[in-house]
Amino acid sequence: MAVRSVQLMVDRGELQAWKTPGGHRRILRSSLDAWLAGRGGAAMAPAAPATAAASGNRPLTLLLIEDSVHFQNLISLVVKRELPEAELHVASDGIAGLAMAGRLEPDVLLIDILLPGIDGAALITSLRSHPQFARSRLIVITALDEAQRAPYAFALAGVPLVHKTALVAEL
Repeated sequence: MAVRSVQLMVDRGELQAWKTPGGHRRILRSSLDAWLAGRGGAAMAPAAPATAAASGNRPLTLLLIEDSVHFQNLISLVVKRELPEAELHVASDGIAGLAMAGRLEPDVLLIDILLPGIDGAALITSLRSHPQFARSRLIVITALDEAQRAPYAFALAGVPLVHKTALVAEL
């Protein structure tokens, strides 16, 4: 299909999508599968992940959006130890994290507040505005103290917070 045809399908509501801050559309896999099923078309290859997800048999998917390699490694070790069957994906900045979140639709998003590209507060606000992330659980990871977090309070309301000094114990 031509890109313009897909854009028009999104604009008409035939496919569910959201736009990145750069204006690119990210189409939900479930929306495309539903569109194909409605047309009697062939399922997308590979069909196994969508089938597994629909049956509830897919592994827990986590997306870590953290720019510090040290904390990426530490969280990776904790996840491997505590959730060995889980799939952990890592993004090093807010823009890449937002794109990955749209592609993966993770079960859990672990988000640092201070990120290059888009800060964690803007990222959380963006994720909350899209219905496909309603089932995703957000957890903020930060080294900021309470006073330093005050400017981000609008985005942090109701989101569990893990301070980096207590990361291993609390995560």
